[in-house]
Amino acid sequence: MKITEVKIYPVEDGGRLKAYATMVFDDRFIIRDLKVIEGDKGFFISMPSRKRKDGSFRDIVHPLNSETRSEIEKTIVDEYKKLLEEKS
Repeated sequence: MKITEVKIYPVEDGGRLKAYATMVFDDRFIIRDLKVIEGDKGFFISMPSRKRKDGSFRDIVHPLNSETRSEIEKTIVDEYKKLLEEKS
């Protein structure tokens, strides 16, 4: 599957949460509410999740291998950094 669209929605005063992202694959499949988080080693992506009855969280969608996760993360983080540069 090819990433065909990424939209970034910055968050003001969100602490470590910097933005939400929406990603489209093959102009046919959309994932909403990915989170751009600023960690100690840079930005990373958190997948959409839902709180369970026991208080834990479980991802609603997630990649099945590290290669796909890396591709998604790099694409979203690059788009977020591009947005930051445009604002400066």
